[in-house]
Amino acid sequence: MEESKKVIKETIEIEVSDSESDGKKDANFLSVPGAIIVAGLLIAGAVIYTAGKNSLPANPDSKNSDTASAIDNVKPVSKTDYIFGNPDAPVKLIEFSDSECPFCKQFHKTMQQIVKDYNGQVAWVYRQFPLDSLHSKARKEAEAIECAGELGGNDKFWSYLDKIFEVTPSNNGLDLSLLPEIAVQIGLDRNNFENCLNSGRQAANVESQYQDAVNSGGSGTPYTIVVAKNGQKMVINGAYPYQSAKQIIDVALKIK
Repeated sequence: MEESKKVIKETIEIEVSDSESDGKKDANFLSVPGAIIVAGLLIAGAVIYTAGKNSLPANPDSKNSDTASAIDNVKPVSKTDYIFGNPDAPVKLIEFSDSECPFCKQFHKTMQQIVKDYNGQVAWVYRQFPLDSLHSKARKEAEAIECAGELGGNDKFWSYLDKIFEVTPSNNGLDLSLLPEIAVQIGLDRNNFENCLNSGRQAANVESQYQDAVNSGGSGTPYTIVVAKNGQKMVINGAYPYQSAKQIIDVALKIK
């Protein structure tokens, strides 16, 4: 049948307990609303376990809480994004993250390994998603990361981000007075960095990225949207271990 040859949108979404959610815990569940058929091969979602995720209360202003449809609202990857890996890679991983989230710190290493191992087939796009109700320092850290990018371009953005995750104990444990020190350590001018950070000129940029996450179905961190070459999207909702994330990426790579 012709219909069976079509690629059907699939969203694989994992929610786990033992995640931070203002004292609440989410029930485990696996949602596979569709299946992907690529070149006659039916690819069904396997049961995948994640190490955990941070979450925030539902956004009362969100008009669409259904992740499967909300992911199409994500802003397309553009020249304003900071990209790690090959910008022309067929699969893009748009990660919304909080620098004080312990699961994001864990997942950061997983993402680094993924980009390395896929050797130009996967690009990593990082967007800010500070969870203010859980991590009051994360938004200022997000502005600092964006200032590093403004002053030093793509390389300094990623160097600063890597250093933040390296030094923070997570859960609001980073001393914000260290933010200029980190800038100096990666080769940025202290005065220029402090001027950027103190001016608050990156605040609107961070807020825009936060709203992009919420509008795209994000309710916790890390929240990653996998975009295949044809624009089809899937979700990695939480800090998936390497092999579990790899299964979803491999599906995306088969979509032409």
